[in-house]
This record gives sequence, C-alpha cells and structure tokens, in this order.
Amino acid sequence: MFELLKAIGSPIDLRALPITALGPLADELRAFILHSVAKTGGHLSANLGTVELSIALHYVFDTPNDRLVWDVGHQAYAHKILTGRRDAMANIRQLGGISGFPRRCESEFDTFGTAHSSTAISAALGMALAARNQSEQRHCIAVIGDGAVTGGMAYEAMNNAGLYKELPFLVILNDNDMSISSPVGALREYFGKLKQGKGPGTDATFFKALGFNYTGPIDGHNLDELLAALLTLKKLRSPQLLHIVTEKGHGYTPAAANPVLYHGPGKFDPAHGIDPSMAGNPTYTQVFGDWLCDEAAVDPRVVAITPAMREGSGLVEFERRFPDRYFDVGIAEQHALTFAAGLAADGLKPVVAIYSTFLQRAYDQLIHDIAIQNLPVVFAIDRAGIVGADGATHTGAFDIAYLRCIPNLTVMAPADENECRQMLHTALLLNGPSAVRYPRGSGSGIVASQALHALPVGKGEIRRTSTQPTGYRIALLAFGSMLLPALEAAETFDATVANMRFIKPLDGALVEQLARDHDLLVTLEEGCVMGGVGSACLEQLAALGHSPPVLQLGFSDQFIEHGAPEKLLSIGWLDAPGITRSIEAFLSTHDKGFSNRRSTTTDIWLRAQA
Repeated sequence: MFELLKAIGSPIDLRALPITALGPLADELRAFILHSVAKTGGHLSANLGTVELSIALHYVFDTPNDRLVWDVGHQAYAHKILTGRRDAMANIRQLGGISGFPRRCESEFDTFGTAHSSTAISAALGMALAARNQSEQRHCIAVIGDGAVTGGMAYEAMNNAGLYKELPFLVILNDNDMSISSPVGALREYFGKLKQGKGPGTDATFFKALGFNYTGPIDGHNLDELLAALLTLKKLRSPQLLHIVTEKGHGYTPAAANPVLYHGPGKFDPAHGIDPSMAGNPTYTQVFGDWLCDEAAVDPRVVAITPAMREGSGLVEFERRFPDRYFDVGIAEQHALTFAAGLAADGLKPVVAIYSTFLQRAYDQLIHDIAIQNLPVVFAIDRAGIVGADGATHTGAFDIAYLRCIPNLTVMAPADENECRQMLHTALLLNGPSAVRYPRGSGSGIVASQALHALPVGKGEIRRTSTQPTGYRIALLAFGSMLLPALEAAETFDATVANMRFIKPLDGALVEQLARDHDLLVTLEEGCVMGGVGSACLEQLAALGHSPPVLQLGFSDQFIEHGAPEKLLSIGWLDAPGITRSIEAFLSTHDKGFSNRRSTTTDIWLRAQA
C-alpha cells in the first residue's frame, strides 16, 4: 500500500518520476491524507482539494530554492507529505508533533509560517524582491484560496506587486468556491463569471488592472493541464496569476458533499464518515448562538457580523432565522469592525462574532472607529485562551492584555455557560463598546438559564470563603475559565476564591478587601501574564498603597504550542494540581514558616489526587 508514496522522501524523488506516475501518486496521496486525518483529526476537505496542485508545484519548481507560500496553510498536508514528513503525519497537531500549518522552524520547505488568511501574496512578493535585490535566481509562488483573497491584504499585495513589471512572481488562485463555508461578496460572483467563460477570451480586467497577466481558469485536478500551465508560466518574467478550479473534499464523497462538516474533523472512520448528531455538552459557541437568536427575537435592532466564520462562531441558526440581519463580510476583520461602527452610529446593535486571534487583525479599527467614538458594539470573543491543536497562531493569549488598556471598553470573562449568556446580555445593554471572552469547546455542563438578567458591572463575587480563623490565609482571584481549577486547588489550602467576572472595570473594592483579609493573593487567567489582569490587580493595589504578596498565574512569555488543551494547561501549571504546585513553590520561597507546614499541605494534595 502507498508504494509510490513511500519512495518519495523529498521533492527530488518526486521530480525523478515519469509524468505517467503522477496520476497514480495523486491517488495514493489522497488516500493517505484521508486515512491519516481520520486517525489524528485535522483539516481534511481543503487538503483533499490540493493534492494535484501540490504534486505539480513540487514537480515543476525547484523547491525549496524556489519559494512556495501556502496562504492560511490548512491545505498544505500534501506539501508536508511530499517534503519528508510522511511518517510525522501520525502525530500532526499533537503535543511534540508537527504543526497543522506551515512552519519555518519545521522544514526548509516551509518558507513562511501561515495560519491566518490573506498573507501569502505579501510574503511571496517580499521574497521575490529579496531575491532580485540580492541577485538570486528563484521563482516565488503564492497559493491563495478564493475565500482568503477576500481579505484586504491580498488586494494590497497585488496592487503593490503590479508595479514590478519584470518580476518573476506567480500567484495561484485556488478557487473551490469555499472558505470554511461558502465565500461571499461581489468577488465570488466575478470568479463565477470567469469560470463560465472558460477560455482565453475571458475578461480578467480586474487582475489586469492590478498588473497581473491572467491565465485560466483550468481544472486543478487535471495534472496534464496543471503541468502545462506551470511550465509555461515558469518561463515568464512578470507578475502572473493562474486561476485553478478545485473541489474541496475531492475524491472522498462525504467530504465533497459536505466540505464544512469535514473542514476540521476529529477522529472518524472513513468507511462510515462523520455522524453530525454526535454531541456532548453545549459549547460556549452554541450558548452564544442561542443567546443571539433570543435577543434578536425581541429586539429588531440586533444584528450579527462575522468575518467568514459562520459555523465556527455559531451563527448558522441566526442566519436562517434573521437573514436580513446577518452580515458575513468575508475574511476582512478590519472592515467588519468599521462596518459595525457604522451600524451602531445609526442606531443598530451590532454583535461582532470573532475569534480572539482574529480580533488582533483589526486593533486599529477597535480603537479608532469604535472605542474613541464610544459606540455600542458587542464583541463575542470566541477561542479565548488555549485552543489546542491549532497552536500558537490560534491561541487566544493576548486579548486580555490588548483590550484592558483601551478606554471606554468593558471586558468580561464568564466562568461557566450560564454566566456567559448573562454577560452577553449585560454587554448588549451597555451604551459603549464591550467584549465577552469565552473559551473554545464545552464548559462544565452548567445549563444556561433561559431568563436573562444584567450583571452588576464591575462586580465580582466570593465563591469560597476560607474557614481558617488564624494562620496564613490565601485568596485566589479567578478570571473566567480559571474558576473551576481555582476552586479545586483551594481545597488544599482552605483558600478563599473570588469569581472576578470583570476584567475591566476591575472590582477594585473586592481586590482591596481580599488583600486586607489575606496574606497572599493569587491571580489566575487563561491569557498572558505580561500586561494581563493580574497586572491590573497589582496596579489597583499600588494605587491604594497596598503591597501584599501577589502570585500571578497565566501564560508565560512564550507562544503556546499545539496539543491537547488539558495537556497544555497541565504543562503551564494552570490546572488544579499545577495551581497547587505553583502556590507551594511560591510559599517555599517567600514564606519562611511555610517549610514547617509543607509536608502537611503536600499530603493533603496527594490524598486529593489519589
């Protein structure tokens, strides 16, 4: 099985094959990807669609000397397999394994790290001009999807590239009429007209105006067509755009029929496919989607905005029920925020459903267009904190730090599903911008109440009170998802636990009270410590003239690797045992009297784990 594929250790081996062997190799490669992803989970539909393209690119071009940049990169599994990582696919996206996206430190063939969209053309153009300025001969190729090309950076890069009339630079538009779900906008209609033309006479005015010579559209699953086109374009010294048409999920009928379901599946049996009805506790994403539908049903001013993440953000039902109040703006986060500002300025109540790392891409619009004008825009920030297999590019590590410094903005972090629903309702009632950050996946299984009530803004609550009348008293200040592990760890030390709820405005009175009544404060956040909410607590205490010992727990000054969330939290000492160890280590260093009590505390902790 996979006899041709087993002989490919690098593109050099691929280029040694006769052209007649490439079709059978494509069949083997597609079957290998299917069975590999079924065992590990990962991105499937997009990768099944780029098998022939990956083979053709490495066959025609002299990679890695010729630079190949995959936009987003979730369609680069075939590329990884052909560049010496076939066996490593068994551990893809797992702790210690290879990344699900191109990564420079992983392979010389991964010329540029990608995972967010619309960056490939800019990066490849930079490489092409670097080669020119250093008198090096190489081709630079960017592969970008029709969904990713809706991002503003793609237009900016093409506009810039068109200035260099004699630069050997190739953009391949991989048009599968999908991003994660179907792409939207006028550009989709334009691509449709190009595909209907199917020939040299096609009107490609848009690309020509940007300085690109347009070729296509051609069948991206036809190796003969691909090879012929690439060999021709390789000889040309000017910006070129090759338009190929592919099918997401190609070669596996269930994925081709439902590419959204098979976009990023977990483990499954290829013989039977995925059962979409299998589900556990409602996710935070589902809690958000249900809440938004409930609010929209009673308030016609409520509208929803997503930058091309309908399924991922939980907006499928909202679009079905309120199609005129649902706006998918494409992969255009900057536009999404200023568009929301315009809606809010004229009386609507926009809710922007966005991932933590994607909101980073629109930071200026958040400040300039929304916060300065104090417009009532609600940000439902999904994937806050650890995300798991997607790794550093998708981990929501920085939103607390980059949001809490913005004037006029209210920021909340729910500890469970019901609190998430009530915080979203609270946010919608405010007269200025607000954000609710919640993690990926399911919470603790708390049933969200159908009733909606506003929470007192800037107020936390005590969830556990220490029963120690005397002695060393510890208080844990938990923000959002850290409440449950904090409550568990608190049993070891008989500590007080506060569910802080609000990142901004911080409950300063509660922080002061806890500092006054306890000997050690421990702040807990699923985000970066530097500039995080623990820092906010220290700022509050300093302003009040208090200087109690404070232990800040969160993400250290490094990017979080990919892996199972529970393992990553354990490694970062942010699960209950890790919190316990952190406190014990702190006390051992800072409290001279703790060493006499350490054995007792450790015994309690060990018994709790037994």
